[in-house]
This record gives sequence, C-alpha cells and structure tokens, in this order.
Amino acid sequence: MIRTLAKELKEFTLPSILTPVCMVGEVVCEMVIPVFMGYIVDRGIYGGDFSYIVHTGSRMLLVALCGLLFGIGGGVFGAKASTGLAKNLRRRMNDSIQKFSFANIDRFSPSSLVTRMTTDVTNVQNAYQMILRMAVRAPMSMIIAMIMSFLLSPRIAVIYLTAVAALGVVLFFMLGSANRYFRRVFEKYDDLNESVEENVTAIRAVKAFVREDYETGRFQRASSNIYRMFVKAELKLAGNMPVMQGTVYTVILLISWTGAHMVTGGTLTTGTLMSLLTYCMNILMSLMMLSMVFIMISMSSASARRIAEVIEEVPDIANPEHPVTVIPDGSVRFEHVWFSYGGGAAEPVLKDIDLDIRSGESIGIIGATGSSKSSLVNLISRLYDVTEGAVLVGGTDVRKYDLTALRDAVSVVLQKNVLFSGTIRDNLRWGSPDATDEECREACRLACADEFIDRMPEGLDTRIDQGGANVSGGQKQRLCIARALLKHPKVLILDDSTSACDTATDARIRRAFREDLPESTKLIISQRISSVEDCDRILVLSEGQVNGFDTHEALLKTNAIYREIYETQTGAGNDAADFDEKD
Repeated sequence: MIRTLAKELKEFTLPSILTPVCMVGEVVCEMVIPVFMGYIVDRGIYGGDFSYIVHTGSRMLLVALCGLLFGIGGGVFGAKASTGLAKNLRRRMNDSIQKFSFANIDRFSPSSLVTRMTTDVTNVQNAYQMILRMAVRAPMSMIIAMIMSFLLSPRIAVIYLTAVAALGVVLFFMLGSANRYFRRVFEKYDDLNESVEENVTAIRAVKAFVREDYETGRFQRASSNIYRMFVKAELKLAGNMPVMQGTVYTVILLISWTGAHMVTGGTLTTGTLMSLLTYCMNILMSLMMLSMVFIMISMSSASARRIAEVIEEVPDIANPEHPVTVIPDGSVRFEHVWFSYGGGAAEPVLKDIDLDIRSGESIGIIGATGSSKSSLVNLISRLYDVTEGAVLVGGTDVRKYDLTALRDAVSVVLQKNVLFSGTIRDNLRWGSPDATDEECREACRLACADEFIDRMPEGLDTRIDQGGANVSGGQKQRLCIARALLKHPKVLILDDSTSACDTATDARIRRAFREDLPESTKLIISQRISSVEDCDRILVLSEGQVNGFDTHEALLKTNAIYREIYETQTGAGNDAADFDEKD
C-alpha cells in the first residue's frame, strides 16, 4: 500500500524533502529564543545592562524572523507536496477505473469509487501534509526542548521526562481504542454516497412514486450511522485534552515549586527558570500535536488502503502481448462458450453456446427476461471474457485482438443509454472524434434522429443536459445508435436499443440498416417480435442456452418458446396453427 501511494510522489520529491527541512529550521529557531529570553532576564534586567538587552533582543528578533521564514517555507512546500499527491492519486485511480472491465467495476460500487476519489483522497492529502510538517515538527521540538532542558537543569528536566512518558502511555491507549471506529466510518460514507447518488439520478422516479419521505429517511439513517461512528471515536478521545491540560498544570506547579527552591538556594537563576517553563510548554504542546497527527494518520490509513485497492486492482481484460489490430470482417463464432460472472466457481449464465454468424447477417436475439441475452453480446467486444470456450470475430479469438481495434470494429449500443453534458455534436463524436458534420447528419439519418434534430433551433449545436435529461427516451436511444454508427462498425450490436421508439420508427431504423449497412453484421436484441422477425435468422435463448436458431418462419413451426412469444404479442394463435397445418 505505502509503495503504491509513494509512486505518486516522484514529481513532488523536492517539496517533500524541503518541507521537513523547513520544519526543523523553524523548531531550532523557536528553541533558541527561550535561551535568549533567559539571558535578557538574568544579565540584562537583573544586571541593569540596557545595551545587552538591545543587543540580545536584536539577535532574538533575527532568529524569530528566520523561524517565520522557515514556517512559511514549510507551509508552501507542504501544501505543494500534499495537493500534488492528491492530484496524482485521483488521476491514477481514474486511469485504473478506465482500464477496468465490467467484472472489475462490479467489485466496486459507483458510490464507493466516488468516496475513494473524494473523501479518502482528501484524508490522505491532509495526513501527508501533517506527516511532513507536524510529524517532523512535534518530535523535533520535543527532543530539542528536552536536550535544552537537561543542559539548563537536569533535575527539572527529569520532571518533563516523567510527564511525557506517562502522557504517552495514556494517549497510546486512547488512540488505539479509537482507531477501529475510524477504519469503519468510511464504509458508512459509501452508504451515504450511494443514497445521494440514487436519490439524485432517480429523482423523477422518487417524485413519481411520492417516495420523498422514504428517501429522506434512508439518507438520514446513513448520515446517522456516520454520526454515531464519529461520536464513538471522539468519545474515546474526549479525555485527551483534559488529561493533557491536567498534566501541563501539574508539571508547571512541580517546576515552579522545585525551581523556586533552587532559585532561593542559588542553584538556579530566574531567567533559566523562565526558559525551563517555556520548554515545558513546548514539550507538552508538541506531545498534544503529535497525538493529533496519530489520529489523522489512523483515519487516513483506512482511506489509503481503499485508494490502493483501486490502483492495485488488476484489470481482468487486457491487451495480449502481440495484439492483432486488423479485423477482416464481421463474422462471429461462439465455440462452446460457457460464462459466469463470478468466475468458474459461480453458476454459469451461459451454457455451451455454439453459434456461427456470417459477416453481414442480420441476427435477432429474443428470449425471456434473465435469459442472458445481454451477457451473450457483451462477450463479443470483450466487455467480459468467456469462462470456457472461445468467441471469434473475423475468424480470430477476440482475446488476441487489440482492445481498441476490437471495440472500434464492434460497436455496442448498450441497454442503458447514456448521453453526456455537451452538444448533440459532442455526443455523436464519441463514436468518431474527427467526424464531419455531414457524417454526423448521415448517422442521424440512419438512426432516424434527424427528424427531431432538424426541429431544434440549434440543430447539432443543441445542448444536452447531464444524462440526456432534456430529451425523451426514444430520442436518447436514436442519438446513441447514431453515435455507434459513426464508428462504421463491422459488427453492430443493439441491446434492446429501440424499446422506447414507436414501431414505425423502429421499422425505419431496421430498414436503413438493411439498405445502407449491408456489409455490417447486425445483432438486434429485442423483446418485440416485430423488431426481429425480418432478420436473416433469430436466436432464441432460454436460461442461458440456445433454444432455437433459424428464420422467423422456421421458428414458428419448430420452436415452442418463439411461437408462444409471437402469439402473445400478435394474437395470431390461430394463424400460426393454420401455418403449421399448411406445411
């Protein structure tokens, strides 16, 4: 974990070194000042030497100025190093997420990833700045103050040492008991972010079903869980300040009592006693500061582990050592494919799929909900990898292709359509960044999106709100289809991507595909018979297995599942029976 995070500090090595150097310089300057103060009292004030007071005071002012400059330098360099680390961690996490397969993403919820990139990174950033500054300053201040105290009066310095040892033991047990609560609290942040994410993205459903009170209660429960965890942790630390202050006052009283006897006995001067009292406050305040550093480190250690989990997550799907970059055609072959989401140990959702699809064919895919239609097509573009068997595109196993080349050749319009903030043109060019306006308009024509874009005053420059909130479901689907067409794919997969379109628009889109994309292989998943009946062949899936694979007419005669779906949707039971009798 530490090695993973440390790699993100390389470009900020210099400020990471200069920060503790500045902190040491600041501490040294601070520790010299009490000595000068003691000299001023003993030799200047009691000795009546005004010139000595001015001379020593000038030196003390110069040292204080140096300490100020060191402090400013430590703050500037520390901020640069810690914010730079946070920037690199977010970039590295984002890079890792972009390389994840669907299987990798399934291991992390979106809300958890958001928490890790925001709250967790901020915790690590704050902790690193405290490590560079306070974790250096506090121990150095304690050590130097203790050394100076022993040099001035070993007898009184023993009082410091005893108090620091006792206080350190008490704080150790306090921090240890609080740590486990800080480790658990960030898991509760995931629940809170999940509640917020779902509530905001599904706000229309929340209002449509009048579930505002329910969602408010859900949010409050998640928020209360975080509150309770923090309260428990803070209660463990509640005794920190009283114990610290009690120790400080006790030590001051002991030093004052012992020092007064030594001053009256002539073994200690008043100025030296003042210096010792100053060092006492420095030592005990440094110990308190150090306890806060430990608290921050304990909080951030949980965050650091969560960040490292994302960075160290190995993508399940990666390019082979010598990838094939040319896909010759759109033929697709499934060779005894088995697939399960949890790997070989999980229940397979696809079982012994054996199919051969010729380049340029139009294939309909139909089946009941949960029959693994989407799982089947996700294997073609390697959004997931097969558990057993092989998927071939253009006669080559997809695992041998360069991922970019494969996914450019296999264009997928997923079941959940996503548009991004920006213009229609910006969204379309996700399919091809260099596409001209003419190419965009042609893709929109094939997807029947031109008919509503032309009615918009700004045309392709029309602004799309986040998630496509200002367009209808059917318009969103057609824009996503047009975006996929701009890739000029050899294989086009439509995963129930016209469900929000009316049947007439659906028919026009299919006719455009048939007439204008004759060389592209079209795989159309749909729940509607009307969307697939004119395909060259239709695949019927049932419980992850091939139940039928033939033309519409042949399946009506030979496949009970397909016939049942057809009759249910068309009410043509009698016609289908007559069809069987005539043949």
